Amino acid sequence: MTEVDVLIAGGGPTGLVLACELARRGVGCRIVDRSAEFFGGSRADGLQPRSLEVFDDLGVLDAVLAAGDTGTPVRGYQGDTVIWEGRMAELFEPTPDVPYPNPWFVPQYRTEEILRGHLGGWGVHVERATELVDLTQDSGAVVATLTRHGVTEQVRARYLVGADGGGSTVRGTLGIGFPGETDDATRMLLADVRIPGWSRDHVRIWSAGTAEAVTLMPLAGTDLFTLVVPPPPEDGTEPLPDYLSRLMAEASGRDDIRLDEVRWSTRWRANMRLAERFRAGRVLLAGDAAHVCHPTGGQGMNTGIQDAYNLGWKLAAVLGGAPAELLDSYEAERRPAAEAALVIGAELLSGHQRGDADAYRRGREVHQLGLHYQNGPLARELRAVPGRLRAGDRAPDAPCRDADGRPTRLFEVFRGPQWTVLCFGQDQAGVAAELGDRYGDLLRSWLIVPADAPAGERVLVDAAGHAHAGYDVSGSALFLVRPDGYLGMCGDRGGAGQVADYLCLVTNQVTTGPR
Repeated sequence: MTEVDVLIAGGGPTGLVLACELARRGVGCRIVDRSAEFFGGSRADGLQPRSLEVFDDLGVLDAVLAAGDTGTPVRGYQGDTVIWEGRMAELFEPTPDVPYPNPWFVPQYRTEEILRGHLGGWGVHVERATELVDLTQDSGAVVATLTRHGVTEQVRARYLVGADGGGSTVRGTLGIGFPGETDDATRMLLADVRIPGWSRDHVRIWSAGTAEAVTLMPLAGTDLFTLVVPPPPEDGTEPLPDYLSRLMAEASGRDDIRLDEVRWSTRWRANMRLAERFRAGRVLLAGDAAHVCHPTGGQGMNTGIQDAYNLGWKLAAVLGGAPAELLDSYEAERRPAAEAALVIGAELLSGHQRGDADAYRRGREVHQLGLHYQNGPLARELRAVPGRLRAGDRAPDAPCRDADGRPTRLFEVFRGPQWTVLCFGQDQAGVAAELGDRYGDLLRSWLIVPADAPAGERVLVDAAGHAHAGYDVSGSALFLVRPDGYLGMCGDRGGAGQVADYLCLVTNQVTTGPR
C-alpha cells in the first residue's frame, strides 16, 4: 500500500487546478484519471473573468490568453441571408479593479494541456488509464482501490477529492444523492469539425430560435469549427460526417460544403443536478462530481475551477496543522455558489427553449466576479461602519508603486500561497510592520499610502488613488486577504490583534516568525 497526502480522482480542469494548488504548497498529491487518452475536444471553451484571475495567480494566464480570444460576432441566417447580427456579450474595457473583464474562449483540451504542463513543473503528472473502483475510510485516512491495465493498487490518502465528473464513482461509492432534473426533450450534438474554405470571422446560426437550429462557431486557436445540431437518431445508420454535412446544407441552402474531418463529438441533453453534500469525512467532491449545470451559462467548468481554488488552500492548511473544521467551510461556501450557477444556466436555457430573440446574449451575471462569501463561516466584518466592500467579497486589483517607484499591482502582491494584509492609513504603519515580522512566510503585510506619503519598507504607494477607491477607504482600515483572493476579515482599530485572533482560529498558528 502506497501513501499520499491527497489523492485526486479526475484529471479535468477541476482536478488539475486542485493539484496545482496543492503542489505549489508542497503537499504530496496524486491525480488519476480513468481515460486512457487525454481529452481532445472543445467542450467547455469559455473561461469567465474570475477564472482568468485564478490562472493569473497560478502563473498560467499568459499561455491561456495566447491560446484563445474574446469570441467572434454572431450572425443569424435565413439561408444565405443575414437577418440579424450582434455579439454574444458586450466587450468591456479593463479597469483598475478588474483587469480581465471579458470571457476568454479556449478549447477545453488546450486549457487542460496548459495546466498539465504547469503541474509537471512540480513533478506531478496525471496517471492515465487509472481508475478508482472502491474506497473505504476511517478517522485517519481513506483507502482507495485503483486499477490500471488489470493491476490493482491500494492507496492510503489522508484526503481524497472526487473530481471525476457527473458520473462520479467517488460520489456513487459514498452513496451521496445527486438530485436534479433531466430534460430528454432538449438534446443536441456538438462536434469539432474541419471545413476548408469557410471564413472564421463570425458565428453562424441558421433557424435561430427553433429546436432545429444549426450553429457553426470558429474554435479559438485552431483551424476547426464547433458545430451544434440536433442529434441523429440513436439507432441511425447514416455516418456522422454525412449527417453533419447534410444538416448544414439543408440549413444554409448551400451545396458547396465539404466537411473534411470530425475531430470530436458528443451528445448532450439538458441536465441539472446538485450533490446533497460535498463532503463525507475525509472525502470531498468538486466540479461536475458535485454539480452539473446547463452549458448555456458557461458556468460548469468555471464553477469547478473555483471549487478547486477554494479547496486547495484549505486542504493544505489542515494538512499543515489547521483545525480540521476548516474543511467544513468548503461546502458552506461552494454549495451556494453552485446553486447560483445552476440558476443562471437554467434561466439562459429557458430563453433558448422559448425562442427569445436575445437568447444568445450574455451579461456580467456569468462572469463570477460578483461571487462572494459574505454569509460564510470565514467572513469576519469587524468595522463599526463597513464600506461598500465587505468581508467575504472578492479582493479587487489596483495599480500601485512599490517603495522604489516601480509599478506593481495588488494582484502581484497577492500572487502565491500566502495570506495578505492591506493596511490603509499612515497610522497603521506599526501594524503592518508587526504583522510582517510575526508571521514569516504565512502572511505578507503592506501599508497602502497616498502619493504624498513617505515611502518605506512594506509600503505600496497608491499614486492614482485606485486602491483607496476599490476598497472604499478614506481613512484607516485593514483587510485580510485569503489565499484565494477573498476578504477573510475587515477591521479598523486594533488590527494586529484582530488578524492574530483570526489566523489562530483558521490556521492554528499564533506566530511563525520573530516577534
